[in-house]
Amino acid sequence: MEILKSERLNNLSYAIRGPIYDKALQMEQEGHTILKLNIGNPAPFGFEVPQVMKEAMRQQLDHAEGYSHHLGIMEVREAIAKDYTARGFQGIKSEEIFIGNGVSELIIMCMQALLNPGDEVLVPSPDYPLWTAAVGFGGGKAVHYVCDEADEWNPDVADMEKKINSKTKAIVIINPNNPTGAVYKKDILQKIVDLAEKYNLVLFSDEIYDKILYDGLQHIPVATLSDQVHCITFGGLSKNYFACGFRGGWMIPTGKRSKSFLEGMNLLASMRLCPNVPTQYTIAAALQDDSVVKGMIQPGGRLYEQSKLVQEKVSQIEGLSCVAPKGSLYCFPKIDLSQFTFKDDVEFTYGLLTEQKVLVIAGSGFNFIDNAHFRIVFLPDVEVLADATDRIGAYLDSKRK
Repeated sequence: MEILKSERLNNLSYAIRGPIYDKALQMEQEGHTILKLNIGNPAPFGFEVPQVMKEAMRQQLDHAEGYSHHLGIMEVREAIAKDYTARGFQGIKSEEIFIGNGVSELIIMCMQALLNPGDEVLVPSPDYPLWTAAVGFGGGKAVHYVCDEADEWNPDVADMEKKINSKTKAIVIINPNNPTGAVYKKDILQKIVDLAEKYNLVLFSDEIYDKILYDGLQHIPVATLSDQVHCITFGGLSKNYFACGFRGGWMIPTGKRSKSFLEGMNLLASMRLCPNVPTQYTIAAALQDDSVVKGMIQPGGRLYEQSKLVQEKVSQIEGLSCVAPKGSLYCFPKIDLSQFTFKDDVEFTYGLLTEQKVLVIAGSGFNFIDNAHFRIVFLPDVEVLADATDRIGAYLDSKRK
């Protein structure tokens, strides 16, 4: 008799590395060249980790052979506390900061520490799908609140409040946003903080892209807006410092603390022994020098120019529209399905891959319900992006009614 996987995995998915990704890998094995706009992984596109981080790791390798403290090296946690205090965070305690093997590990740990079966967490729609999967893996139910495309993808706070009930434990926000590229307005953030305080909810703020902002926009950390909410802020090395493979992230509790929740997190952190030690030694160096990413997001910088090229090219394709990304590495175009013969975003993405050899992820993979969006990653250089968007236009032209 076949040994079956755990039932708790039955309804979980992660579309970014899901079936369409597997199909693209198979096509590559068959000899096809695929233009991959599916995942925010800077290294394959020529982005390099800043030299100051590499040098910090090299210098400390002789001291990185054993376990560290299970929450992370204290000196590193102190450096994180100092950096975020300078950003306006209040009441940070270094001993409460958790370092993880990427933010992803910490998100999963948080859901395991917080949730009982049937508990609910408010998650944005669209979302980064790890959040929905992590809630389910932790035994809870992700309840999706609307982010309003007509309002530059800001959260609909009224919709959020309508979905709060006695089972609700937390609110998740992703700012700057993956997959839409939104950067949330201060008044919206303040309303979310007020909701969390009103209903005694934990506020999880995924701010992994907080330095990738365009056109001079400023990011507002939600934790700076209240000291009365149990807020958990996530940051890391993967995006701002192009160091996905280093697997370095952190979480910072602020405001009113839940002693029991943090005890649960402490237990889970002990069970995984410690975060990887060589990477921990790069964190302080990274926080002291963000000049590399700052150069990338200015006019003439690579990320800035690639984001603008995608906006321009997408706007020229009849049947597509897109809110201009204000941050992160993504845009989230909408397809006017009435103009085309395919029925939804999934059929579009498979057709685009099969016929034009371009890999993107359907909007429904980000838990968005209209089945008429897809995400473009604009990490490839401008020549590749121009080619890819031309192929998207050609595919759509071939499917017009």
